[in-house]
Amino acid sequence: MLVTHENYRSPEANQFYMSYSQYTDFQRCEARALAIIRGEYEEEVTTALLQGGYVDAYVAGTLDQFKEEHPEMFSSRGATKGELKADFRHLDTVIARFMSDAVFTEYLKGDKQVIVTGEISGIPFKGMVDVLHRDRIVDMKCVKDFSRVWSDKHGQYVNFVTAWGYAYQAAIYRELVRQTTGDTLPFYIAAVTKEKTPDIAVLSFQDQELDVLLEEISYWAEKYQQVKTGEVEPERCGQCDYCKLTRVLTEPVEYREFLG
Repeated sequence: MLVTHENYRSPEANQFYMSYSQYTDFQRCEARALAIIRGEYEEEVTTALLQGGYVDAYVAGTLDQFKEEHPEMFSSRGATKGELKADFRHLDTVIARFMSDAVFTEYLKGDKQVIVTGEISGIPFKGMVDVLHRDRIVDMKCVKDFSRVWSDKHGQYVNFVTAWGYAYQAAIYRELVRQTTGDTLPFYIAAVTKEKTPDIAVLSFQDQELDVLLEEISYWAEKYQQVKTGEVEPERCGQCDYCKLTRVLTEPVEYREFLG
């Protein structure tokens, strides 16, 4: 299947290809991930997603199109008609902050929103690179702040890259770019915070770590593909909104055994 900007997020493309976001969805809850692919469960469009989308669209040069597609971000009446609503008003300040830094803007130079495809462990994968330069791969991240957050998986406080599994994205994108261009390029995250006073950073990854993660991805992607094709029943995490929504009771549970 040929994937384009027009059909990149289509149900057909999501069924045919695996992606970083789909892979991490399966990591969190296989049942929820499969329901999303099948169109049986729709992810909530949160304020945070819209904020990140606004900044991504600016970097990609598609902000006017993004504004047309998301009128809910703008006031429709009164003295502020046509202006960004309160939850989004600071985003222009966020953009101005990273655009004022010479190093940050250097890492934004290159082709924008480049679609790359390939195979990992024989499974079709797709990705959309924010910035592809002849010397590097760059992904833009707009995050709440740079504070460490608690991770149940790691049992400790970790930075946002570890918390959200962005190193997996780095491993997948580096491999897809290698298969597409023939070059193994370094992966960077250009990050900006959504704080009143935005902070900025450009983060790099070690090749050895990405090599190890790619092996892990290869192993789990095979199982997730079997779930996608119906060969294996999906496991339920029991904690996400989808599992709560679709939980079917079978019998009472002794209260001391109830985990909640």
